[in-house]
Amino acid sequence: MSYSKPSSIAKLNDSILGCFSALPPSEFIDHLVRYLGTWSGSDKLFAVIEYSLKLLVPLLRKRAEIQQRGGLRKVANSSTAARFSKLASNISDSRTLWRFWGLLSIIRWMTSLERTAQPTRNLLNIERLQGWSMLGYYPLEHLSYLISHDVLPAKSTINLSPFIATKTTLNLNPNTLGVWSVRCWAFYVALQFAHLREDGKLLKAKYRGLRKTGLKLAEKQEMQKRWQAYWSDLVVNMVNFPLAIHWSTGSTLFKHESIVSLLNLIAAVISFRSGWEATALPSRSPSEPGDDLVEPVVVADNATAYDI
Repeated sequence: MSYSKPSSIAKLNDSILGCFSALPPSEFIDHLVRYLGTWSGSDKLFAVIEYSLKLLVPLLRKRAEIQQRGGLRKVANSSTAARFSKLASNISDSRTLWRFWGLLSIIRWMTSLERTAQPTRNLLNIERLQGWSMLGYYPLEHLSYLISHDVLPAKSTINLSPFIATKTTLNLNPNTLGVWSVRCWAFYVALQFAHLREDGKLLKAKYRGLRKTGLKLAEKQEMQKRWQAYWSDLVVNMVNFPLAIHWSTGSTLFKHESIVSLLNLIAAVISFRSGWEATALPSRSPSEPGDDLVEPVVVADNATAYDI
C-alpha cells in the first residue's frame, strides 16, 4: 500500500490551510487585541478615525473645487469626501450608542469611591462632584439620542396624579437635552483642573520623599510613567475645556467646524497613546540605571478615575 498520495495531500493542506505557521508570534498584535478588546480602547481608536475623516472632508472638497476651476473635473464634488463624511457620521452615531453602558461604570466608580480610602479629603469631594456630574451627563445624552432617532416621542402626555384627571403635555427638545448634557460634562472638565492640581501636589511630595531615601531604578521608572500620564491628562483636559464651552453654549465659540475636529483629534490621539502605554506589558529592566528622571518645574496630574 502506498502512502505517497495522503502524504502529498497533507503537505498541501499544511502549506495552504496552515500558512499562518510561518508567521512568528507578534507582541504588537497581542497588545492591539488586549487594548482594543476594551470599550475604552476601541472608542479611542474610533475617535481618532472619526476626527481624522472630519478633517479630511473639507480638504477633499476644497481640492475638488480647485480641480473644477482648473478644468480637471466637471463638477466641484468629491465622492471620496461624501463617503468619508458618511463614515465619520456613522462612527459618531455608533460611539454615542456605545456610551449607553457608561452610566454603569459611573455607578461602579462612585460605589468604589466611598469604600476606598482617598489620599486627601479634597480629592474625595472633587471626585464625588465629578461622579454626580456624570450622573447628569449620561441620562440626558441617552434621552437626547433616543428622541432624535425617533425611538422615544418628543411630545408625550402624562398624568401628574392618579387621583386627578388633569393631564400635562411634556415637550422634550433633543438639542436642548444635548446642550444640558454637555454642560454636565463641562462641569466635570472644570473640576478636573482641581483634580490635577491636587494630584500634582501628591506626586511632587512623593518624589521628594523618594529622593531622600534614594531612588531605585523601579521607582524612577514608575515616577516617569506617572509624570508622563500626568502631563498627558493635563493636555487632554486643556483641549477638552474649550470644546466643553463650545458645545455647552450651543456651538458658538468656534466658527469653523475644522477647529472643533482638530481639537478632538488631538485629545483622541493623546488619549489613545496613554491607553496604549497603560496596557503595555512590563518591560525588562536595563542592566544599568539611568539618570534621566528630573523633577518637573510645572505641576501636572494623573487622570481621574473615569475617562470620557
